[in-house]
Amino acid sequence: MNLAAAFFIEEDLSRTTNFRNMTTYETLIKHLKELHVLGSIGGIIGWDQETMMPPRGGELRAEQLAMLSSMCHERFTSNEIGDLLEALKAADESGELTEEQAVNVRETRRSYERDKKLPTDLVEELARTRSLAQQKWAEARKESDFKKFQPLLEKTVDLKKQVAELYGYEDDIYDALLDTYEPGMTVAQLDPMFAELRERTVKLVEAIVGTGTTSEVDALKRPHPLARQESFEREIAEAFGFDFDAGRLDLSAHPFCGGNAPNDVRMTTRRDENDPLSSLYSVMHETGHGLYGQGLEAKHSGTPMGSSISLGIHESQSRTWENLVGRSRQFWEFALPRFKAHFEGISEDLEFDEVCFAANEVKPSLIRVEADEVTYNLHIILRFEIERDLMNGRVEVKELPEIWNTRMQDYLGLTPPNDALGVMQDIHWSMGGIGYFPTYTLGNLYGAQFFEAVREALPDLDNQIVRGEFVPLREWLRKNIHCHGKRFSATDLIERVTGKPPSSEAFLNYMETKFGALYDL
Repeated sequence: MNLAAAFFIEEDLSRTTNFRNMTTYETLIKHLKELHVLGSIGGIIGWDQETMMPPRGGELRAEQLAMLSSMCHERFTSNEIGDLLEALKAADESGELTEEQAVNVRETRRSYERDKKLPTDLVEELARTRSLAQQKWAEARKESDFKKFQPLLEKTVDLKKQVAELYGYEDDIYDALLDTYEPGMTVAQLDPMFAELRERTVKLVEAIVGTGTTSEVDALKRPHPLARQESFEREIAEAFGFDFDAGRLDLSAHPFCGGNAPNDVRMTTRRDENDPLSSLYSVMHETGHGLYGQGLEAKHSGTPMGSSISLGIHESQSRTWENLVGRSRQFWEFALPRFKAHFEGISEDLEFDEVCFAANEVKPSLIRVEADEVTYNLHIILRFEIERDLMNGRVEVKELPEIWNTRMQDYLGLTPPNDALGVMQDIHWSMGGIGYFPTYTLGNLYGAQFFEAVREALPDLDNQIVRGEFVPLREWLRKNIHCHGKRFSATDLIERVTGKPPSSEAFLNYMETKFGALYDL
């Protein structure tokens, strides 16, 4: 055989191999997109459960969600998916796939190998228990009765221990669940970051409390009609860039953002007539999540390239808009005239400096979602420590109210008067979200690092915020974070964008500078 003939035969064989791999890849993507559609049904009826479902619909809803979870799990962990991934393994390792294809194969294999370890009946029982526990949590929280919720929480903890053991771990059982929300993160990595954060935060809180400075904004404590609150919140969300043709804003017992991004994003909040800032900052927070969802590329929906990297990265986006933007003096230069217009006849006497201080006042409080920027992470560290101890068997569910109250007193100098304002304030444990809480603090740390990079890239950022020009910031976030899907790990993305590994330093510097000036420390 001459060399020319050999070349053409080899080239033809190469084309045939690539075509075969592409067909296999397209088949995998087809399955993933079908699974996404099926899973999105569960997402929507889960949203309905929190916003619109009649109280007596809970039992059927639990069965619906259990069945959908079982169906999705069985399909995703089927031998067919496994065979497709195995067939693509060689193509992936040899570099025959494009970068986007390689990401989808790599991340699908990671999820497949984890989920394959869980039996279908366990997945179904988790979904059923989660639905029932969320409903029982809402009922028990309203009555401030932890014992009413305790049996379902005990079952949830037991099920999550089973899941963790099946996933496997090297050092700490909690790592197996933490990895679900923040892939690659471990207790060994969190401990030093959280230790430095706790030490410097406690010192800062002590210094601030020692000044005796408090807010005097009585006008904000007047009744602000809920309908007007909603109108103002929607205006701010739209100004940030949230597309209400591809999203909603509704009410729920606990604010959240879900739905089928990027064209169906569901945000919720809760409102207090006498505290308009509470819901406003809740909406800005969820809008940050919503902008991330809407910033993912629609062509990749249902695949890892169309999914967020981690909850820590997701939280960095919500914290950016809620705190780094929304609590700045520049934001209130833009927003205060609009706030007064929405609350005409109520808030004309508000002064700029008073509102800025009220939006940033450091005051240890009972409720995490209403906590200020400085004390917020102490709420998270408390929950992280309790979850870690629960999973390691060092504490029992029945002990949680007492442990919670003791640590609240130790960390924040407060003791909750009841369970509703204490151990039952968050929905996460009823959802089975053990391992979730640390991502909130990671979001604060990541967000501060990203924002340093934003300021370098957008030197006129402060003036843009004053003018209400939020598009440059939103587009920078889309270009540098949102559009990548799961192309990078959280650590790799942070180093790529900021040139530094994840740490608490940027956030601590931001806090100490900002609040040192605010309180004249």
